[in-house]
Amino acid sequence: MLFKIALKNLLGARLRTFLNVLVTAFSFFLILFMSAMYDGMLQHAKQVTMDTEIAGGAYWHPEYDPLDPLTFEDAHSVPPAAVQALVDEKKAFPVLVSQASIYPGGRIMPAIMKGIPPGQNIVNMPTDALSGHEEIALPVLIGKGMASDTKLEVGDVFTIRWLDADRTYDANEGTVVHIMDTENFKLDMGHIWIPLNKAQAMLAMEGEATYVTYEKGVSPVQNKGDWIPRDINYLVQDMEAIIEADKPGAQVMYMVLLALAAMGIFNAQVLSIFRRGKEIGTLMAIGMTRSRVVGLFTLEGGLNAVLSAVVTLIVFGPILWYFGVY
Repeated sequence: MLFKIALKNLLGARLRTFLNVLVTAFSFFLILFMSAMYDGMLQHAKQVTMDTEIAGGAYWHPEYDPLDPLTFEDAHSVPPAAVQALVDEKKAFPVLVSQASIYPGGRIMPAIMKGIPPGQNIVNMPTDALSGHEEIALPVLIGKGMASDTKLEVGDVFTIRWLDADRTYDANEGTVVHIMDTENFKLDMGHIWIPLNKAQAMLAMEGEATYVTYEKGVSPVQNKGDWIPRDINYLVQDMEAIIEADKPGAQVMYMVLLALAAMGIFNAQVLSIFRRGKEIGTLMAIGMTRSRVVGLFTLEGGLNAVLSAVVTLIVFGPILWYFGVY
């Protein structure tokens, strides 16, 4: 009986019910959308990082700290035998990292110079663009962001200066052979990529590397020496920290939206008693107890929430599905 009366009251209110349900449904949609957006950003960032940079994980030289360029001078050695075996089996590839200064258009800019095997196919980078340039002294691969900052284009020549293993400065002319379009800013901003063999020769570090990246599904090696294994969870923790740092602002928005969603239900349960005094008096006159009147108004508020959830599913569900799939 109470359910029929509550449903009849909601349908009879028409515009008021429509507005309450619409506002609540829209609030539900925004809460779901923003929550899914943050989760999607994190998952997409992880996937892009795995595809373009870390693959299944890496082994780092014990002195290597990617956030401290001052460690690059000492962060290099011949990889341990077990790690080198993965490289020989094409299940991993080494990268040699060094500081450098570049001079595009007569300007000096700091850069991180990384040597990478052109033939690797473990991470999604166009490193094959570095091969087949015997006539070029030093082929260079850069990203779009770096190209924008340096005002370099394909075919441009610029000077690169570096410090080798003997603490001697040297320089050569580098030629941009390809500009890659990547979503991973860590491969782009402030980076120049050159063939590994040329980097080892330039830096007088034959056979040495700073870290070795291995493909997905490779089991950890036992005899890794003093090199440090880094799994996927460790290598994506900076991405997770960025997303987590932005979540408090989103939580404030969640609270505002929840307040809007609750407003319709609160209006149906509490505020309406001031404008529905005659109705309440009639209900009590026909024998309805105080608890049943309170239950009726509570049921109306609950039906508001249920109708809002249904409207969210029907009206906004396809939008959530579209963004979830595409």
